[in-house]
Amino acid sequence: MQDPQPAFRPEPGIPEELEPGLRRILAPNPSAMTFRGTNTYLLGTRGISVIDPGPDSPGHLEAILAALGPGQHVSHIVVTHAHLDHSPLARPLAQRTGAPVLGFGRYDAGRSAVMQRLAAEGLVGGGEGVDAGFAPDIALADGALIAGDGWQMRALHTPGHMANHLCLDWQGRLFSGDLVMGWASSLVSPPDGDLTAFMASLRRLASETWHSLYPGHGAPVTAPAARLADLLAHREGREAEILSALRAGPDTAAGLAAQIYRDVPRQLLPAAERNVLAHLIDLVERSRVQPTEDLNAAARFALL
Repeated sequence: MQDPQPAFRPEPGIPEELEPGLRRILAPNPSAMTFRGTNTYLLGTRGISVIDPGPDSPGHLEAILAALGPGQHVSHIVVTHAHLDHSPLARPLAQRTGAPVLGFGRYDAGRSAVMQRLAAEGLVGGGEGVDAGFAPDIALADGALIAGDGWQMRALHTPGHMANHLCLDWQGRLFSGDLVMGWASSLVSPPDGDLTAFMASLRRLASETWHSLYPGHGAPVTAPAARLADLLAHREGREAEILSALRAGPDTAAGLAAQIYRDVPRQLLPAAERNVLAHLIDLVERSRVQPTEDLNAAARFALL
């Protein structure tokens, strides 16, 4: 599989200045889902906001603390969402620094009614692990302002990749978490992921003008409007492929994924199945398809 960003090869644990007042430290957790690893951002010059402290890694914790220079301290710890590659280090970092942890809420905060129902009926997620124990000290409502020492961010509740997902607006620079990345499209795995909410969040971001995006994985996105348009078109194209495949007869998410994702490495097919399932649930809600049995991960779906 071709490397989507061959020039993006930061050394884990080493702070890199991206622009005045902003540094990035790469966590040592590369994988097919996390690319080179999780991007931890340090915003500020004195009172530092740590954005997405990352996975449970003692070495990464020490790298974050070692990046603090004379007169610097951690004043805020902000988590974009409660996946295991983004949030577990928040609590150990808070214990070491005394800084509060900020986020939208627990892992299931912000779930739509349909995802709440599916979760209650036993539909479980797949792909990325959920940090079920995550609980922020301060819950950030949509539009909340976070003010620090010489910096301010606006919290945007952007569910889709995960119900409690936040993006953070800093002077037109957007910390986009896993909602928008340049190296790949996001996994949307129900009930934690919600394709209907995902598309709404992308359209919301597309309605504003951004200087650049700083994602949870991969290099900065320097053409945000074009990337957002590409992601919306990609999902709309995937929907069209699913509807076209269903014209041949009912099928499961797994069967549809095998037809549609022909060039995907075998180890990524389970994630592809979850993405297809997310599309199917969205299409059910929009009365385009229907399950031929109870709605679950193994159900067959047919056109209406």
